[in-house]
Amino acid sequence: MKNFQFELLHVDKHTGARRGRLHTPHGDIETPVYMPVGTQATVKTVSPDELYDMDAQIILSNTYHLHLRPGEALVKEAGGLHKFMNWKRPILTDSGGFQVFSLAALRKVSEKGVSFRSHLDGSARFLSPEVSIGIQEALGSDIMMQFDECSAWPCDHTQAKFAMERTLRWLDRCMKAKTRDDQALFGIVQGAFYADLRVECAKEMARLDLPGLGIGGLSVGEPKSVMYEMLEAIRPYMPENKPRYLMGVGSPDCLVEGTIRGVDMFDCVLATRVARNGTAFTRRGRLVVRNAAYAHDFGPLEEGCDCYACRNFSRAYIRHLFKAEEILALRLISIHNLRFLIRLMEEIRQAIETDSMADFARDFTALNGKDTW
Repeated sequence: MKNFQFELLHVDKHTGARRGRLHTPHGDIETPVYMPVGTQATVKTVSPDELYDMDAQIILSNTYHLHLRPGEALVKEAGGLHKFMNWKRPILTDSGGFQVFSLAALRKVSEKGVSFRSHLDGSARFLSPEVSIGIQEALGSDIMMQFDECSAWPCDHTQAKFAMERTLRWLDRCMKAKTRDDQALFGIVQGAFYADLRVECAKEMARLDLPGLGIGGLSVGEPKSVMYEMLEAIRPYMPENKPRYLMGVGSPDCLVEGTIRGVDMFDCVLATRVARNGTAFTRRGRLVVRNAAYAHDFGPLEEGCDCYACRNFSRAYIRHLFKAEEILALRLISIHNLRFLIRLMEEIRQAIETDSMADFARDFTALNGKDTW
């Protein structure tokens, strides 16, 4: 694979957490890594320069949304997604599969693909493995994901098995449709909440020698304990020399717990979504800065944080901005939350390198408690 290689640099001897480096055409990525989400070719309220300043290594964009608006043809005309959005570091695009199954109205699923109505204007659309790969090649991301079928929570074993087997068939079609050698195609391990199906899928995909594997269909409503069980079940069957990407998961506790279960890459919209509600991440859990308790609090969102918001503004000021409905409030908390997660991953990488990830995870959980995110 041109300009794409994963180096496994160190494995924590107590937890098996992995420290790696992923080489891509647009730069190296130190793993484990959190990827900010730029669904519409932008991370909400945050500029590329601000993402560089907070040391974001890679961002994710969404095939479904960019297909509907502005369309992959326009992005290709602009020179690809990197030039279109002026982002010089790596980009991962998802396949559009999850959005089709979760957002699109009046969808009809067949072996050929999915017919659906756009949530924007109701127009008839169609996505298939071949169409998804064609869109992602036009976008020009560094990493693209296979088109898969995601099972709902809850679902029975028969439904989950059918979706998993279709995902494997669709992966074969994605691989055949791929034409560019400067983009890495990841498969997606499905199987819902059944360990036997997850293991079967992981084994089949491991045989294909793909550049990396995603883990999809988790964090869709199930208890976190179930998600962790699935990660533990498939861990022995995931290739050691390939990156592992837990899709759509990015709360601080899940970053820690996922890492100690062998995950290398994470993404989630949570950081910017809760920021728009006035909620900041801290090592002690969520801080809802719009609350009256912070009206006279002139400390930063979090002591010791090196983000732009914490270096320059107080809780009282940011609360004032929320009360005044100023956009800067959303921007400042978004910057803080994103930098919080990026900095958390920096600390996790250091802990893995010193074989102290178990201590780090214990201390992190003791400080903020469980399921406070």
